[in-house]
This record gives sequence, C-alpha cells and structure tokens, in this order.
Amino acid sequence: MVLTFTLFAGIVGMICILVAFILDEFLVAWRQDTLRYNVMNVIGSLLLLYYGWSLTAWPFVILNAIWMVVALVKTAEVLHATSRRSPHKVKW
Repeated sequence: MVLTFTLFAGIVGMICILVAFILDEFLVAWRQDTLRYNVMNVIGSLLLLYYGWSLTAWPFVILNAIWMVVALVKTAEVLHATSRRSPHKVKW
C-alpha cells in the first residue's frame, strides 16, 4: 500500500475527529464547548472532506461538509463567548 497525500489526509482527519470524540467522553477539559475540541473537528472534517472529494464519495463529502460547517459555527460561538468573558484570553 502506497501512502499518498490523499490517504494521509484521510487518516489524519479520522484521527482528529476520533481523538476529539474520545477525549470529550472521558476528560472534562475536552468538553464540546472548548476551542480545542471544535478546532480538532474543523481540521478533521476538512481533511476528510478533501479525502472524500478525491475519491468522489459524495455521501462522505456531504457528511463532512456539514460536520465542518457545524464545527466552524460552534468554534465562532466559543470564541465569541470567550471574548465577552475575557477579551485577551482564549481558553483552549
């Protein structure tokens, strides 16, 4: 098996989303309202979106496009809430 950039992107994207999910289940510091959780989801879904697009796997593309939009919206909400509480400190 040859590790192409596309396959590498898919593997890294999968790891990002799974790590965020697993850590959210077991660690308080990785709640869904933290920047680190949502940034991991944005990165993971973006990489998986590229992977699905490269394979022309349209259901996978749609799933990850929606996942990324939701994660981006949540990231913006977290940043907005953080800036209102303390303008100079972002909680990772």
